[in-house]
Parts: sequence; structure tokens; C-alpha cells
Amino acid sequence: MAKVTLEDVARAAGASVATVDRVVNRRGGVSAAKEMAILQAARKLGLDRNLTIRPTLTKRIAVLIQPPTNPFHDQLRGGIDQARTLHRDLNMLLQVEHIDPADPDRIAARITRAASWADGMILTVPAAPQIVMAVGALPARIPVVTMADDLPARNRAAFVGPDDRQAGRVAGDLMGHLAGPDRGEALVLIGRFDMPGHGARSGGFVDLLAERHPRLHVAEVLETHEDKAIAATLALRAVRANADLRGIYLCTTGCTELVAALEPVRRSRSIAIVTHELTPQRRDLLKARKVQAIIDQKPMLEARLAVETMARLIGRLDGDAGSVATEIQIFMPESV
Repeated sequence: MAKVTLEDVARAAGASVATVDRVVNRRGGVSAAKEMAILQAARKLGLDRNLTIRPTLTKRIAVLIQPPTNPFHDQLRGGIDQARTLHRDLNMLLQVEHIDPADPDRIAARITRAASWADGMILTVPAAPQIVMAVGALPARIPVVTMADDLPARNRAAFVGPDDRQAGRVAGDLMGHLAGPDRGEALVLIGRFDMPGHGARSGGFVDLLAERHPRLHVAEVLETHEDKAIAATLALRAVRANADLRGIYLCTTGCTELVAALEPVRRSRSIAIVTHELTPQRRDLLKARKVQAIIDQKPMLEARLAVETMARLIGRLDGDAGSVATEIQIFMPESV
């Protein structure tokens, strides 16, 4: 097989040999678009050079997630940091901004402001109307990747995350087996009704119980507003008011606080707790059998895949840049 030459690459990339030479020998002075076209052509043809070349133009990516006080978002941040280290040669500046999901007006304003400087956005935000409108108004040059929770925005380029409805069904099946053979009720606690993933989880949970475990039905689906103290208060109030409550499905933050609040009651009553995300704190609760099952969506991997999807959308990595359905894992006390 003939050796690939600079002339071959120039022909494939529609560039001059001199321009190809500048790129592969790292001398700069070539536009970002032309540079990427040349690198892609060189990789495709198999040019015998070290093509891990840092692009000269920095691409700035706005990343909007909740602060690390939310353990799940803390793990998302860990995945962003991991991707930043792993792909440092891509010259992508990942600018993380912390958002308050209870303040959609401010989130929408941040998205609008970021349009003046961002080359792309990675978002884990509520689907409040003003947020969806702000995303929909972004110029076409700014690709948007939603992570962990999707948005119904017309110009969302890709979603990286699990099938939340299926995850809710898995939780329902687990709860049906864990709650025992007697008739009873289950409480569902979600973070926010305007987070589509939370609604999908609760919907899948309710449907599965009705289909497969009809002796156990959902008493209420309550919103915690992503507040740990509210989650604990709502759970304790429900347990005290409902002697038939056999299980709690927690779709949001606040597991440690909820378990602590229910500890006196659970000394004399069996109440199964199924939740999501294997954070260090929840791992400890699972090992201590204070939580019966955890469904994990691998948030660090999820965040890294979101960054890599964005890199493909802006031409910094080769390959397709479509949505990525991430897998879930089930953890029980004996598996951690």
C-alpha cells in the first residue's frame, strides 16, 4: 500500500500542500475550520504523523449544572473535570456555571447571556417555559447538548442520559418485591415537576406497579423542590399519616436526611426505600441496609460522554454526534 503524502491530504481536504504542512508540523496560522478539515482528512487517510495536535482556536463551552451541594451534580462536575483532563488537547474551555433550579428566570438569562461568547452549551436544567424559550432562541451556530435531563427545545442537538421512564419501571419492580406480600401504598418524591426526567421516572414507577404489583399502589407523588429538608419532612409526614405505607421511591436529593428522619419509625415498621445515584453517602446507607436498592446512571461517565458529544458537534473529535442512551445499574446491599 502506497504511503500517504501531504499531497494526498491536501487533495482530500481541499487545501494547498503548504497549508497542510503548516497544520501537521504545528506552525499555526491556519483557520480553525481549515485546520480541522486537514486533521480529519489526515486521520482518515492514515498519514504517518502524530496528529494529536492542539487546535489553535479555543472553543468555549458553557456548562450549566447545580452546585456540588447536590451530590448527583457533584458527580457530573467530576465527569466534566475528568473530560477536561482527558481531552486537554482539544482546546475546549469548559466553563461551569452553577444554577438554582428554583430560579428559571435567572437560568434563562444566563443562557441568553452565554450566547454572546459560547461556542456550545451543555445543560442540565429544568424544562421551565422561559428556559426552553431561551434555548430555542440561541443562534444555530451554538450546539446544545442536554445531559441527564432532556429539554423539548427545537434546536437541542443531542441528549446524553438514561431512559428515565425505563429506570422508573425498574424502580417499581424492585419496590414491588421489596415492600412485602401485604397490600399497601408507596410514596413517590420527585425533585421538580418541570424536570422531565423526574416525571418520566415517577410515571414509569406508577405504571409498573399497576401492571405487575397491583397490591401496592402509589399514594402520592410529591415535589421536594430539590430541597433535602423538604424531602425528609414530606416522607416523615406521610409515614405518620399512613399506616399502610410500605415503601418510598426517592427520585431526587435528600436521601441522608430522609433516612435519618424515618429512623425512629422504621424500628417498628418495615418501609423500603428505593432511590437513584450511588453517591458515597448513599453507598454507606445501602451497605448499612438503611436503603434497599439504588439505581445508578453513572453520572461521571454521562458527563464525559456529553463533553465528547459536544467535541464532535464542534469538529474537535471525529465521529457521529447524536444522542447517547446511557445504561443504568442496580445496586443492592450485598453488591457494594
